[in-house]
Amino acid sequence: MALSNVSICVAGVIVLVVGFVAARRELQEAVGLDKLVAVGRVLFAAPLAAFGVEHLVLGKVIIGAVPVFMPVRLFWVYFVAVALIAAAFSLALGIRVRLTATLLAIMFFLFVVMLHVPNAVKGHDRIVWNVALRDLSFGAGALALAGYLWSGARDRSENVAVWIGRVVVAVVLMIYGVELILFPQFAPGVPLGKLTPSWVPGPHVWALLTGLVCIGGGVAILIRRYCRDGATAVGLVMTLLTLFLYLPILLMASGVPAVLEGANYVWDTMLYAGAVLLVAEGAPRERRNDSVVYAGSASTIDSVR
Repeated sequence: MALSNVSICVAGVIVLVVGFVAARRELQEAVGLDKLVAVGRVLFAAPLAAFGVEHLVLGKVIIGAVPVFMPVRLFWVYFVAVALIAAAFSLALGIRVRLTATLLAIMFFLFVVMLHVPNAVKGHDRIVWNVALRDLSFGAGALALAGYLWSGARDRSENVAVWIGRVVVAVVLMIYGVELILFPQFAPGVPLGKLTPSWVPGPHVWALLTGLVCIGGGVAILIRRYCRDGATAVGLVMTLLTLFLYLPILLMASGVPAVLEGANYVWDTMLYAGAVLLVAEGAPRERRNDSVVYAGSASTIDSVR
């Protein structure tokens, strides 16, 4: 089991490094917080690899989440594992990104419908609903990226896929923001069941600030003109939480179960940051003479079709 934890983290780190190397030109050209948007796909990709390896090494545990009506349940666990790893490298290397984003959106939406919603309706646990909303956001981020790439940079109108992805991410952010304010004892980020560690100073303050950023970011994303700024702000906060809260939790974890939990929180929060940044990537960057300027260039989009 200890080896499993190591392999999960190593897989994510490998894709993270590969993605940053592949995105070095975009990083050099980007200015300010646009550098974070430039690596949004990488932040989204690395956790996919980690979770894909987790499916491979812990398949006999994860099989419990597969609906009982599905035949050959273990096959689907491994199928998802391979799909996640393939998607991770596709996004990190910029290969067939449009197709990958489309398939990822479908996969996450199926997770919500087939796994999370049935579990959520059985009880009144808000955490189960938050997990469903989290995966819905993952799918919405991928859908927004797919829609942006399908329409192309020259098409300045927002298509249905981008609109749905933007609205879903915004609404979930506002729900999360309210929950973070109402339940400040829980660790900020995606509001799940982990309490903020005792070594964190002023935990309620961080929960309040994160909640306000999520609410403000959600409102800004709904207003298309400010979508990019709002999504980037939320992506930045989630990335900082990954680095300065959840990564230390992982490094200080003792025992195999605690390490596995810590690793899952690290990659989960990074994946959420990446999903929000995918919305930022296809959003208007600024207005010049009443014309909308987008983040990506036509040449960049043509290269991933």
